[in-house]
Amino acid sequence: MKRPETFSADYLFLPGFLPEESACFRLNRNQLLCVFLALTALTYGLTHWPQPALFWVNLTVTVFYLAFTIYKVVLIWPVSGNENERQRNSCQNQVALLEDLPVYTILVPLYQEAEMVRETISALDRLDYPAECLDIKLLLEADDISTIEALRKINPGPSYEVMVLPPGLPRTKPRACNEGLKQARGKYLVIYDAEDRPEPDQLKKAVLAFEEAAPEVACFQARLNFYNASQNLLTTWFTAEYSTWFDLYLPGLARLEAPVPLGGTSNHFRMDVLKAIGGWDPFNVAEDCDLGIRLYRRGWRTRILESTTWEEACSRLSDWWRQRSRWVKGYLQTYLVHLRHPGKLLRELGWLNTLHFHFTVGGLLFCLLLNPVYWSLTVFWLATRSQWLCSFFPPAVFFLSGFCLFVGNFVFVYTSALAVFRRGQDRLVFPALFIPVYWLLMSLASWKGFWQFFFRPFHWEKTTHGLSRERTSR
Repeated sequence: MKRPETFSADYLFLPGFLPEESACFRLNRNQLLCVFLALTALTYGLTHWPQPALFWVNLTVTVFYLAFTIYKVVLIWPVSGNENERQRNSCQNQVALLEDLPVYTILVPLYQEAEMVRETISALDRLDYPAECLDIKLLLEADDISTIEALRKINPGPSYEVMVLPPGLPRTKPRACNEGLKQARGKYLVIYDAEDRPEPDQLKKAVLAFEEAAPEVACFQARLNFYNASQNLLTTWFTAEYSTWFDLYLPGLARLEAPVPLGGTSNHFRMDVLKAIGGWDPFNVAEDCDLGIRLYRRGWRTRILESTTWEEACSRLSDWWRQRSRWVKGYLQTYLVHLRHPGKLLRELGWLNTLHFHFTVGGLLFCLLLNPVYWSLTVFWLATRSQWLCSFFPPAVFFLSGFCLFVGNFVFVYTSALAVFRRGQDRLVFPALFIPVYWLLMSLASWKGFWQFFFRPFHWEKTTHGLSRERTSR
């Protein structure tokens, strides 16, 4: 292991990154003007014509819900069947015949992970890839003395390099990854988190996938799932969500060659492409989602890798709450960053892929924020049968709203159960039927993320790892 040392570097933006695409500021002047005009028009309408104004707002939201429901069904349905076993076996045979493997860089950002580093090193050592072809960079903060000391005691092999980052802000994962990218020497690069357990042949599968892919494919996103799915009800619901997202939703986007918002780990990149676009935005707390959109806008494509990385699901509500609010805040950052110049976005993505972007990033945000409002209205109406509330739901709107409430939610519950069933996790199917309770938690965490966007935009809320290990040891 190379001796840890602190180095100094310009940690803000890498060459190739356009500062105007950074989340370092929230809204540009045109966006501020649009927000001001929208709020002014809404306030004026509610003041002078409250009932018509609320009706049109309600109608707009209802049509959006309907469109979003249909979109998700169309996206998920074609990939919801069984996997092709013959194709998987053929891939395994080809992987076994690979020779002359290229150097592969692995970035592992670590912060306050002293209790996890031994498991992290063990998971990386299990990778079926020649040690001399591995360039593993463990990225640490200068003040994280406990993790640095833990690594010194372990003393991993020569494939590992400990990089202690220079002090500076923002203290985020993408800033650390940019530092690692500067020193990377592989042909391909992948990111793993501290608790990740990638399948041993994942790097070889990625090499094979890149060799067989079209030249414009610059990234493969491995599927993510959890190894502590049955720890409690929260981890069960979290697993159902992950299975739906990575096994159905993202493959559906990739099948349509739409922009794919990447997951936070197990993204495999062509090194030259990643450096050419300037790596990650250090100010975006959902840097993975942002990078997936930027890749597409620059003409590159993302595919799904038929390999799984097993992670640890947050088993405590407080940890899950912090992680979820950070994700929502980052999605909001990403959505607004790419909407700074709507005309340019439309030219680069085209009409159809612009709609994909709005539904995938913006639509998900709006649903999470609006859901508590409409659930509250439903409960209020059931309790009071208010005629005032009925005036905003004439028959056509009431029918559409009822369709979204009953049919749409049924489809999403069914999809969650289907996703875990396809994963062979039959015992999770029944708890997945009660996942609407989890949606409520998601919406409440989303409102926290929305608040933080304005008051703590770059704050990275740390997720505690190792709780499933602690539970097992007890």
